[in-house]
Amino acid sequence: MPRIALSLILGIAPSLAFADAVLPDADLDGARDPAGLGRYEGSLIVEYRAGAYDEIALPASVLERVEPEQRDGMNNRVFAARDTRTLEGTLTRAVYLLPPERTPLEAVRNYQQAIEEAGGQRLFECRGDACGGDTGSGAGHGGGQVGIGDLLFPKDRIDAKAFGNPYCAVTTDRVDPRYAILRVQRGGVETHVAVLAWTAKDSLYCKAFDGRTFALVVTLEGKPREQKMVTLKASEMGRAIAGDGKVALYGLLFDLDQAAIKPESEAQLGEIAALMEEEPALKLMVVGHTDNAGGAAHNLDLSKRRADAVVDALTSKRGIAADRLLAQGMGSASPVASNDSEEGRAKNRRVELVKQ
Repeated sequence: MPRIALSLILGIAPSLAFADAVLPDADLDGARDPAGLGRYEGSLIVEYRAGAYDEIALPASVLERVEPEQRDGMNNRVFAARDTRTLEGTLTRAVYLLPPERTPLEAVRNYQQAIEEAGGQRLFECRGDACGGDTGSGAGHGGGQVGIGDLLFPKDRIDAKAFGNPYCAVTTDRVDPRYAILRVQRGGVETHVAVLAWTAKDSLYCKAFDGRTFALVVTLEGKPREQKMVTLKASEMGRAIAGDGKVALYGLLFDLDQAAIKPESEAQLGEIAALMEEEPALKLMVVGHTDNAGGAAHNLDLSKRRADAVVDALTSKRGIAADRLLAQGMGSASPVASNDSEEGRAKNRRVELVKQ
């Protein structure tokens, strides 16, 4: 059986606009296996994005309907896993085209073997309808149900031009999909690997891949985020509010898709409280902002809950009078940068203090 090693890969690179897919004879330009890692023998990378510090929620159990009903930005009913691994670190996504006559089961088993031989373990595995949600549609589908593929490679991360190889690699319908999430500790760093493999189903512009097996490999290598000067001092916030009427904060941190404030935010909360104590007449709106990942209604609700959490932390734990703070949520409606890159999305995920 061909052997592989752990891999960090997936992404979206441009192809010729409106050109039908063709069988590749080499990896996508710029795509490569990370150092010390490998792939299924004979496979080629057809879609790739690598190496950004990012966050992802990897499903580690069957997807179930979210109640009350929610819809994503493509009008798909939202499904979610009870066991979801919310992770931050170096995120890589890659889609591999396997050699002819290879099956999704072979792809998953080879990655599983490589991880277990490295001392890792399988956390969860499923096949087809047993995975929950939509298992047969490619990325970017609408009006149905969210599936594991949508969570691993969301529609908003697809920027490949239609209808070339990278685009077809993630949008073709899927037969016999199989999914596994794996974990391994290497050199003191914990890495999670999610593998979704399927056989492509006949598609008008993607016929070259009909009957061929793809493996989407998502790898999250946990490591500390680069420490930036994200905690603003009370004096810095005061000057910004006096000059601009508001200040954007990036030192208030939340887990992916959650509203609970992370412990690392304590320093910034302390500086906000200090500002309020120094300026007893100051009243502020606490405004939550998100990037555009997910549905607009969901992001609006999430941003409001995050703003509520900040107000609660300041009033219940820091002694700030409740009538001096007002929580507001803007969702993704007021970006300060393009959502087309991770750098831009990171700038848009913020909390602003706005003078009332």
